[in-house]
Amino acid sequence: MRTPVRGILHAHQSALSIAHRLLDLTVIVSVGYWFNCHGVTAGDSEAWMQILLAVLVFHWLSELHQLYGSWRGERILRELVKVSNYWGLTFVILLTVDYLLLRRGDLPSDDQMTWFASVLAVLCGYRLLIRSVLHGMRRRGFNTRRIAIVGTGQVGARLALSISSAPWMGLNLLGFYDAEPQQMDLTDSGRRIPVLGDLQQLVEDARAGKIDKIYITLGLSGHPQLPELIEGLSDTTASVYLIPDVFMFELLHARSESINGLTSISIFDSPMDGAWSIVKRLEDILLASLILLLIAAPMLLIALAIKLTSRGPVLFRQRRYGLDGRAIMVWKFRSMTVQENGDVIRQATRNDARITPLGAFLRRTSLDELPQFFNVLRGDMSIVGPRPHAVAHNEQYRRQVSGYMLRHKVKPGITGWAQINGWRGETDTLDKMRKRIEFDLQYIEQWSLWLDLKIILLTLFKGFLNKNAF
Repeated sequence: MRTPVRGILHAHQSALSIAHRLLDLTVIVSVGYWFNCHGVTAGDSEAWMQILLAVLVFHWLSELHQLYGSWRGERILRELVKVSNYWGLTFVILLTVDYLLLRRGDLPSDDQMTWFASVLAVLCGYRLLIRSVLHGMRRRGFNTRRIAIVGTGQVGARLALSISSAPWMGLNLLGFYDAEPQQMDLTDSGRRIPVLGDLQQLVEDARAGKIDKIYITLGLSGHPQLPELIEGLSDTTASVYLIPDVFMFELLHARSESINGLTSISIFDSPMDGAWSIVKRLEDILLASLILLLIAAPMLLIALAIKLTSRGPVLFRQRRYGLDGRAIMVWKFRSMTVQENGDVIRQATRNDARITPLGAFLRRTSLDELPQFFNVLRGDMSIVGPRPHAVAHNEQYRRQVSGYMLRHKVKPGITGWAQINGWRGETDTLDKMRKRIEFDLQYIEQWSLWLDLKIILLTLFKGFLNKNAF
């Protein structure tokens, strides 16, 4: 009886990934040691406890989110963003422990802030140096890998084009293997990448040690020769990777997940999961509380002005879709003479007769949305996220715009990536709504704490006043 090929194997950790681990821990301890011996709190035992906790937390976050995997095929910016996120989250956890356990109510000391900034600079700096050295070596032909692609379809062609356009990865593309020999014209310069043979030839070349890595690009329906091919390649020393054509779809925050040892690939997922959902919630609570303290007096004046200038309640509640499509009630200052909240809601238009004179000013300056900071504190909304639409509009556009409901993978926000890029106000054409959704999904796909802070900062300068808001 034939022994089946074993399941997915964990790749051997490279010497570089082990060195990264040791260097990261050395940097945190060494910089902390210097400040502990030369800073204001020299020899402080509590400072040593902070350093030890920082090492444990940063190492845990880095292992949990695969910081020490292979970065050969990724650009340096993505790695630096990950390092910054994990070290920033580590520092926030340290300050939280300081406050809860040590009962320190003051702000971080100068030594703490300098230690945080110094460690971050060194963690990112040495990675930039290593990348620079490796890229130089790979351009000269050192530290390269000979690779082959199985399949000449759309996925294979896209992979080949990516490899050819990024020589810094050090991947030397030998060619394709497929059942039907042909030439592939993949670049603007007209470079033709050959098909070197069929699948049997691939196994023979791999056994001969001519290939270091093999990328199999086959359709979701599989291939009748795939089991035989994998079994044949198991008798070689080549590293084998399967790239299913699922990656030709527009994936939303794609990532891998293990289910009792079985690896799955997410197609649509939320970035705010696990520890990051806690970070996002802490960001919302802290910033919303601070903002409400600053705007309390203006909100009281606006409420008084609404009461004196038009009949009706000061606040208006409208049912919207929130996280995972659940209904929430969103608060706004009333800006119209009517309160539409039914199955049919007409969007506000220029010179809309339903809008009060004061309401026009509030809507133009986005001041009507200030009560939504209470929604943030309640947990219904975030400060940054896709703007919530009326339920009636959701039901209309979900049938007309592909991927529309994916914007509900995160909480709706008071401001968002689409709004600061000019896509707010009336969506009188379907193309305008498509553009707004495109930016919403970009935000979800690229989300980070730093992106949120960037959007908040840009909102202060160009998010309140907008020619399309009426």
